[in-house]
Amino acid sequence: MTAKNGQLYQLSLTGVLGGLMGIFITRLFGGFSRLDPDNILDQVKRQFRQESPIEGAWIEKHAVPFQKFAVKTEAYYGGITRYEDNQLVQYQFIADAKTGSVLDIHRL
Repeated sequence: MTAKNGQLYQLSLTGVLGGLMGIFITRLFGGFSRLDPDNILDQVKRQFRQESPIEGAWIEKHAVPFQKFAVKTEAYYGGITRYEDNQLVQYQFIADAKTGSVLDIHRL
């Protein structure tokens, strides 16, 4: 192996290792980042308040694994209570822990 080929090999190996380390660090730190559940709850409450006042709301503080069809993520479960036609109505929602998007919502 010539000195030029050795340097090229070393440079290529360094690039591959650097790329792998970048992927590892991104997954290590970025893969576990979750939004604050209170911020997600505030967002959901704002959306419900556009229709009518709410009486109460809650959200679990621990994310749990969630799968809908082929999509796997972590999610927070929460709920909203409000009056509709003079009756107290409850809703349960599931929000993606990483994006804050509401994945599912239904009336109880």
